[in-house]
Amino acid sequence: MDEITIPQLVELPPTSNMNDVLAQRVAKDPAATIIERTDGAGGWTPLTGAAFDAEVVAVAKGLVAKGVEPGDAVGIMSKTRYEWTLLDFAAWAAGAVPVPIYETSSAEQVQWILTDADVRLLVVETPDHAATVAEVSDDAPALREVLTIDQGGIDALVAAGADVPDDEIARRRALANLDDLATIIYTSGTTGRPKGAELTHGNFASLAVNAVEAVPTVFTEGGRTLLFLPLAHVFARFVEVLAIAAGTVLGHWGDLKTVTAGLESFRPTYILAVPRVFEKVYNSAEQKAAAGGKLKIFHWAAATAIEWSRALDTPKGPSLWLNVQHKVADKLVYSKLRAVLGGQARHAVSGGGPLGERLGHFFRGLGLTVLEGYGLTESTAPTSVNRPDATKIGTVGTQLPGCGVKLAPDGEILLRGIHIFRGYHNNPEATAEAFDGEWFRTGDLGTLDDDGFLTITGRKKEIIVTAAGKNVAPAVLEDRIRAHALVSQCVVVGDNRPFIGALVTLDAEGLPGWLKMHGKPEMTPAQAKDDPDVLAALDAAVARANKAVSKAESIRKFAVLDGDLTIENGYLTPKQSVRRHVFVKDFAAEIDKLYEDTRETSAR
Repeated sequence: MDEITIPQLVELPPTSNMNDVLAQRVAKDPAATIIERTDGAGGWTPLTGAAFDAEVVAVAKGLVAKGVEPGDAVGIMSKTRYEWTLLDFAAWAAGAVPVPIYETSSAEQVQWILTDADVRLLVVETPDHAATVAEVSDDAPALREVLTIDQGGIDALVAAGADVPDDEIARRRALANLDDLATIIYTSGTTGRPKGAELTHGNFASLAVNAVEAVPTVFTEGGRTLLFLPLAHVFARFVEVLAIAAGTVLGHWGDLKTVTAGLESFRPTYILAVPRVFEKVYNSAEQKAAAGGKLKIFHWAAATAIEWSRALDTPKGPSLWLNVQHKVADKLVYSKLRAVLGGQARHAVSGGGPLGERLGHFFRGLGLTVLEGYGLTESTAPTSVNRPDATKIGTVGTQLPGCGVKLAPDGEILLRGIHIFRGYHNNPEATAEAFDGEWFRTGDLGTLDDDGFLTITGRKKEIIVTAAGKNVAPAVLEDRIRAHALVSQCVVVGDNRPFIGALVTLDAEGLPGWLKMHGKPEMTPAQAKDDPDVLAALDAAVARANKAVSKAESIRKFAVLDGDLTIENGYLTPKQSVRRHVFVKDFAAEIDKLYEDTRETSAR
């Protein structure tokens, strides 16, 4: 199979838009809770649909009073919090186009988005964000005003719009149709300047209602989900809309470092996260078990979970003895891990990168089925996802209704459907390059099995070609090595080199727990990079990763770098992807050093 398109289950009227998604939710039961707001101390305050809609209207009136016209761009620069969702729906109610800006963006990045999107009014979260904007405001001629959430910005909008009539908001809410622009999301981009993907009301609304229909056991009325990924990214943004469409209660949590506290208190029924979050949960649980002298029990329980989950995919299923072991492990380990995630979640959706077969089986074994999916900014996040009743761990599932996929002769994944963006803002050349007729070129490589399940095998532009002419997809190796508790980042290299190598950075958060677990004294990452036991553990991690590839594709040598790769130092995009071209340029000396002595000394 090399092409498949799934018909829509729900077709929206051409004249509908994002405002209708909210209106239908509120009309169904105005008194039902739509959002819960955190007090920051473990408490949550419910907000009814009617109350939220009233706040949306009040803020939309403020935007109108501030001179925002239909079609104008309104910028939002903030971490994930309630006010972001409020501003999103208020902008749509005012007929405007919300444009997200990552809270971690530099002044130069902010200036580019403000000018390229012609942002007229910008709402930022903190005075520090406002100061960043002030550095470049003179070079953003369309920008008329900046409001700060933490300094009463929302209240200022409400006060400004007090005299705007309700009829004006009702009129503006009806202006857009499915084909009209809903938002411009700037791809974080691993190369070059970010491109603004123009996503329509139809992209979000049609995909959301079809996803709800396709996966009703997860996205169900009465469910709960906590948003903690950045709302500047398309994944969280789509989940925001999906929750409204599904009838589930939405919560917000802005600090990834304390997200377990949010999960424990909010108690979601489904979780949406990136693979790194699931890796951290596993590694933290392992280290906690070691600190309590229960490491052997944890490892036995983890192995049992993986074996039990794999057995589910066999004709006979788990044996009687395996079921007994699984029940014991549930009482000793799994129930405690589920409690860390709030105790109610039975499903999670993972996107933004490969989760890994072993981790997928581990979580399913402990009672949390991770449904891995795939998508891009240009596809409004998901194009495919595994389903509770149709899962193949290691794949990214089948196409959602209204979505189509085709494999090009070179294996590149091509997409079309209700979710595909209409083009890059102010960039017709890039738009033309991105399409092959009606099909969008993803740049990713994959395979389709006979059941329509898609597997991602690599990134077309990141394929490494060794001196011997061997093509190597680095993601297969990098993702497996990065799952180790010691590892923060891993970059596989080897273009025009005699063999594949890797450069690794240590995880400053994971290091103390690993050292304690192995009875070693405290060390800084700089000290640990030369420690024999740390190097031996990394060598073993590389060896395990090498089992996933052929010998010609395997890592023969690696080195540990000083420091880490971060958004702040320019080596990571906001969604944690390595800016490979920048890395290869700046670490050319370290890469060369791997090949100074061509004897392969590590990574057996």
